[in-house]
Amino acid sequence: MSQASCYHCGLPIPDDVDLPVSINGETRAMCCYGCQAVAQSIVDNGLEDYYRSRDALPESPREAMPAILEQLALFDHADFQKSFVKELGEGEREASLLLEGITCAACIWLNEQHIGKLPGVTAVDINYASRRARVRWDDARIKLSDILRAVAAIGYRAYPYDAAKNEEISRNERRGAMWRLWVAGFGMMQVMMYAYPVYIANGDMTADIESLMRWASLVLTLPVVFYSSAPFFRNAWRDLKLGRVGMDVPVALGVGLPFAASCWATLSQAGEVYFDAVTMFVFFLLGGRYLEMTARQKALSVTEALAKLLPAFAQKLPNFPVDRQTEQKVVADLKIGDYLLVRPGEIVPADGRVVEGVSCANESLLTGESLPVPKRPGDQVTGGSVNAESPLVVQVEQVGEGTRLSAIIELMERASLEKPRIVELADRIASYFVAALLVIAVLTALGWYFVDPSRALWVTVSVLVVTCPCALSLATPIALTVAAGALARDGLLVTRGHAIETLARATHFVFDKTGTLTTGQMRLLDVAVLAAMPRDECVAIAAALEQASEHPLALALRHAVENPVQYRAGQPLSEPGQGIEGIVDGRRYRIGRPGYALAPSGAELPDSARDWLESGDTVVLLADDAGPLALFRIGDQLRPEAAGLVAALRRAGKQVVLLTGDAPAVAGRVAAELGIDDVRAGVTPAGKHACVTGLQAEGAVVAMIGDGVNDAPVLALAQVSVAMGGGAQLARTQSDFVLLSENLGHLLRGLKRAAFSLVVIRQNLWWSFAYNVVALPAAIAGYITPWMAGIGMSLSSLLVVLNSLRIQRQEND
Repeated sequence: MSQASCYHCGLPIPDDVDLPVSINGETRAMCCYGCQAVAQSIVDNGLEDYYRSRDALPESPREAMPAILEQLALFDHADFQKSFVKELGEGEREASLLLEGITCAACIWLNEQHIGKLPGVTAVDINYASRRARVRWDDARIKLSDILRAVAAIGYRAYPYDAAKNEEISRNERRGAMWRLWVAGFGMMQVMMYAYPVYIANGDMTADIESLMRWASLVLTLPVVFYSSAPFFRNAWRDLKLGRVGMDVPVALGVGLPFAASCWATLSQAGEVYFDAVTMFVFFLLGGRYLEMTARQKALSVTEALAKLLPAFAQKLPNFPVDRQTEQKVVADLKIGDYLLVRPGEIVPADGRVVEGVSCANESLLTGESLPVPKRPGDQVTGGSVNAESPLVVQVEQVGEGTRLSAIIELMERASLEKPRIVELADRIASYFVAALLVIAVLTALGWYFVDPSRALWVTVSVLVVTCPCALSLATPIALTVAAGALARDGLLVTRGHAIETLARATHFVFDKTGTLTTGQMRLLDVAVLAAMPRDECVAIAAALEQASEHPLALALRHAVENPVQYRAGQPLSEPGQGIEGIVDGRRYRIGRPGYALAPSGAELPDSARDWLESGDTVVLLADDAGPLALFRIGDQLRPEAAGLVAALRRAGKQVVLLTGDAPAVAGRVAAELGIDDVRAGVTPAGKHACVTGLQAEGAVVAMIGDGVNDAPVLALAQVSVAMGGGAQLARTQSDFVLLSENLGHLLRGLKRAAFSLVVIRQNLWWSFAYNVVALPAAIAGYITPWMAGIGMSLSSLLVVLNSLRIQRQEND
């Protein structure tokens, strides 16, 4: 007696297993709980037609239907959702998903439309280049499992986003595409071997030999059509079932119609055959798509590298500083306050502060800064950077989503999922174009049927193929993806979809001062010696008096001493808001406000010091019991790249505005050094808002660059905004770009690359339109054969991709 087989997967059913499922009114036996769960899910969701339409048994339960259907309850579990779902409040949630099966821009449109119409789904955005989806829904109205089931119902698979899973899918995608391309190429070469003798015989070949050639060509074309071309037919059938017309519909018709006609001609021994054209068309089309896929995955390398940057394990020092014994710890289990040992060449597992050791860290992938950054006790280190020289002991300060790397990845994800207006416009045009193309193809077929019926089929096929708008749909998203990756390598992180396009069109660049054009850290700018004492000695005494203070002014004076402090201050006495006094080398000194410092001596400052006091910078006086000794001007130091950036913007015809809450004197001095004519000082946050609004009312496209909490409202208001990487978190979340390196030279490079990206997008769009304008009439007139159409369509898409890759190589002179 033969052993019963599982109705779902075909494997033998063990004797002691009884797992029935009612399918289409009949009880079917399953071999395991996995198959039973999948089959029951299929039945419960009204998808029994799967069993009627399948033409082969799956190799495993996971392949019978999308894997998610096996574990629907798990996807709705709160603990399982922690890694990829955010709670937005009031029952609203947002998931980051990875879609498998996306082949073109039409797939994106189909999924967005299908998912967006589900009751309870409030937003859905899918990035073509990365295949990542952001879905937002009301958990009270719909569950995540229902959304995933809806994705599965139209032939796609959705997974929680995971960098390793994404890499696996990309690898499988490349392998499958390569095999299909290989089969198509082999079939094309073999078919051409049989077609060529028929062509050169020019009718002199005997009927039986020509019939043999046709049958051989048919056999060799079968795997090309039914294997290599399978995704085209599958996607086209899915689109038609859903009442939509995607880009694979004309491609499927372009392959299916000549193949069917050729099969009929072979069977009836009458008419022309097009097996050579079919195989050549499929080969060139698959070749173009394979190159496009490779270029897309390469463009995403920066984002994916960031997602995989943190190591899986860390070396924890559980008894530091008592001993240096390490234990291996999973990075996800680290807690704030843990001590870690980071050896040379290892990746820093989390954000923290160096407590022991001196080394350098390579932060190039995070900030775009190629030079190693020195690290010593007290310095911060960023998770994902590489320790370059010697061991460091690091105390963890941030873990998980609180780390800087997590914030960078989250901002990049936000940018990749937001669809710019120019992309939405291109997608709409492409969808209408496909529908119009099918109408034109029908009219072409009718016209040629009356003019020359023998040519009607291949002319119609050429029309369908040559003008498929793949290049139009690729023109913008591939360029923006390449540009975002290149800008990230420049240290300029794109956080919103529209940012690159808008930055390239900006007419006014509005800068905050402190922390933006300046370093945001107090520095000793100048010293005016008022007595017979060397300058260095005055600075050393001032630093000695400020040795115990953590005030920014005290730190500036201490940092100004190049050598270790030569003096020690005894009996220090601090008067808050005024200054400090103490005894240094047997003499009593005071440093602070002029009135406080001069009080014991009763002396006055010379007239030459008046200009210093009115400069707008902070000025402190060092004095002894006899009178004034030196004035110290302390202020915010300009970034060394600021002048070059402003000069370059002015040369490019951009308007530069300095918008700051600082005193007019300070702002005026900074503007004079940088060559900025439009200075608006002493402005409150509300005033900044009004200023930008006024510029926009005059027609300006405003790019705002700032760093503080008070800049967040105006950053959100500007058409495009840039936040400094070390600035306030609120400023970063409100901005369209984050300058991770805080190097204004990188901002200048980013501006040039954004402008070049816009040029490339325009070139892509013009080429796409021009190609269709020229190719369509030529195809209708019969000047383009099907194989020429396949080459033309593939080359048009490939040209768009290659042109976009120029953004990566663009030189910033």
